[in-house]
Amino acid sequence: MKLDAITLEILNQKLTALTEEMCHILQRTGRTLYVKETADFCCAVADLQGRFFAYPKGIGVSGFVGLNALTAISAVGEVAPGDVILTNDPWRSRGLATHLPDLQLLAPWFIDGELVAWGWAFLHASDVGGRVPSSISPTNSDIYQEGLQIPPVKLLRAGELNRDVMAILTANSRTPEAISGDIQAMLAALNAGRERLSRIASQHGVPAVRQAQQDLQAYSAARARQVLKRIPDGVYQFEDYLDDAAGSGLPVRLAITATFTDGQVHLDFTGSDAQVAAAINIPSHGDPHAWLTLRILALVCTLDKTVPLNAGLLAPVTLYAPPGSLVNPHYPAAVGVRHAAAVRVNDLLNGLLGQPLPDVMPAASGGTIIPLVIAESARHGREQNVQVIEPLVGGGGGRAGRDGIDGRDNSISNLANNPAEMVEAETQIEIRQYALRPGSAGAGQWRGGMGQQIRVRILQDDSTLLARGLERMLFQPWGVQGGQSGAPTTLTLNPDSPEAKKLGKIDLLSVNRGDEVLLQTPGGGGWGDPWLRDPLAVQRDVDNQLLTAEQALRHYGVAIGAQGVDDAATAAARSQPRHTDNATNDARANWLSVFDSAALTRLNRLLYPLSPAERQRHKQAVFAATLGSLPENFPRSVSADPTPARRAFADALERLAEQLAVSETSIPGDNHA
Repeated sequence: MKLDAITLEILNQKLTALTEEMCHILQRTGRTLYVKETADFCCAVADLQGRFFAYPKGIGVSGFVGLNALTAISAVGEVAPGDVILTNDPWRSRGLATHLPDLQLLAPWFIDGELVAWGWAFLHASDVGGRVPSSISPTNSDIYQEGLQIPPVKLLRAGELNRDVMAILTANSRTPEAISGDIQAMLAALNAGRERLSRIASQHGVPAVRQAQQDLQAYSAARARQVLKRIPDGVYQFEDYLDDAAGSGLPVRLAITATFTDGQVHLDFTGSDAQVAAAINIPSHGDPHAWLTLRILALVCTLDKTVPLNAGLLAPVTLYAPPGSLVNPHYPAAVGVRHAAAVRVNDLLNGLLGQPLPDVMPAASGGTIIPLVIAESARHGREQNVQVIEPLVGGGGGRAGRDGIDGRDNSISNLANNPAEMVEAETQIEIRQYALRPGSAGAGQWRGGMGQQIRVRILQDDSTLLARGLERMLFQPWGVQGGQSGAPTTLTLNPDSPEAKKLGKIDLLSVNRGDEVLLQTPGGGGWGDPWLRDPLAVQRDVDNQLLTAEQALRHYGVAIGAQGVDDAATAAARSQPRHTDNATNDARANWLSVFDSAALTRLNRLLYPLSPAERQRHKQAVFAATLGSLPENFPRSVSADPTPARRAFADALERLAEQLAVSETSIPGDNHA
């Protein structure tokens, strides 16, 4: 029988507090900067079907509330009090782990001999082996290069640590002491959660705790449907691009069609690119996975700020992700930098939801999350030091009535920044600057948020820098309603010196004592016509050194003099023909002028069923036939008349269809009605 509303709310508050207590214990006892400062971890409580019914609101990675632990739980068979399951395998856990550094622990919680719930803790470990320090490289082509794969196994049996499992794990890590310490922190959090659940059950009874698990999810699902009913029934589409697949030179397309019907939504990713031989694939297994649905979750929680945070929020969502696509790859695809594609999926849903909700949804945020990593060579018998210096993000997108947030991405990132003092205490680097990036925001009636910039000096020879997830170097964050795009990502080695070098995407950058690196992230896109921006708001940005007076005049038509806004000069400037930027930026507009959406979707449907090698060969051939007739720096520029290039692409696509000799109606697709 369902619980009454008062009892359910009391249990919701107590269970949420339980998860937050677990998170605080994990953070305070964690070993690495990425745990104790960045807070790339979380704890929750799952029901016997592996769904999270209690989840923290104020700490930890909020976006994983939609993950499911059932596959990992089922893999080990019978469990007893004191057992703890360990896995990091995206494939054998069916997406509970989404790349190998994310260690997952699951503990069966028994009360008076009855299995009542499962405790869950995860964290991002500093290194689990693989080809590069920190285990993550955009150029990895399969998961075997990414580190030790741990299927669901028992790390503890009846409270006793399985030392063989720990020996294998630490032997494969470049940072064995750090990874061992972080696991102990997770175990401490799980023990505290189990004790707290026992206290709650002693107060309210086990039957009430079990009933609350289902009632809370049903309640959140009902409230989520009420929010989604605000979106007019209909079909909406959007597409966006990653710059390329680890320097391959070809943009990576993500496309979505969403069908809204009376508070339900079906997401169809048909038309997204096929999986790639790079580490940006998302192992969703075709489920409504957290990485593919997070923007829906964020919309519900934004428009209903008191809804309980649990798996029920995603009950109204169904999904189709084509097998063999970037968002549902086949094993053994590399997935280490899956967050780069997940950020772009967030942009997809953001752009799509902005069609029915233009006054609610913002322009594109910075659209990139870049954990800047230092790997220092071992010294004096100590283990190698691998640390995340900062998880750099861009600025937020502007929205109706509000500027974007400076230096914070309003998409999937809720990681904290690392204090410069802690970074310098634990690494051999000096942070010369960590600041907002002036001039990076997309102009608009409400501008985007400024991006970030960090400048670091290396203090030890034979060090290595990694910057995974470098994106928006080409396809800048788009503006909406007449707003302009944010500035692109830049990476510079030894800036302000004769040897300064602009870098593209990097894998392993060898650096030595005295080298400096400057990383600048994108600003968010702008919302609305920049000529309608309040001149005093423009002046504030100039006064705060976020804009120059020249940029104020160029992008906003606002003349700033020694005494502030020059009203007469501003009126004159705004009455003249003005400089305008394409809302998405020239590169995106140029690309779409040659490669139309329907043709790209057709190409990808032809590629999905093929082997990885076949996909790569045929895709390169189709694009080569087209790119040869375009300027060398396309899509930064395009021919005056793109018609011949469009025709060449259409002809190459027809040849491919004939070569594959298949009926395109027989290619698997979404059968959702």
